Amino acid sequence: LSTEFRQQHLHVEKDVLIPQIMRERAKELCSDKVQAFTKCCQETGLLMVVKCQQENTALKDCLVGYYSDPLFYEECKAEYLKQREEYRATGIKKKRQKLTSNA
Repeated sequence: LSTEFRQQHLHVEKDVLIPQIMRERAKELCSDKVQAFTKCCQETGLLMVVKCQQENTALKDCLVGYYSDPLFYEECKAEYLKQREEYRATGIKKKRQKLTSNA
């Protein structure tokens, strides 16, 4: 493979695939805040912009806390590399396991 192709592929992994895992995991880890915001939006309808600011802020703070954590990035990167290694070895793409609520 050409160096240019490899660097382009690494760009996709670093800028798209690893952040995708980070978003999925952060949503799971912040699930209580996701549920609170969703419930507020469902109950208030069009007034959600005004009425759900507290829930929205709590959710954003939780998510951004994970997105900006270098250790969390490294964990997600390791998870991605493990998935990639398994795919290369087996040819089977596995869905990542959701975190249990007890975690």
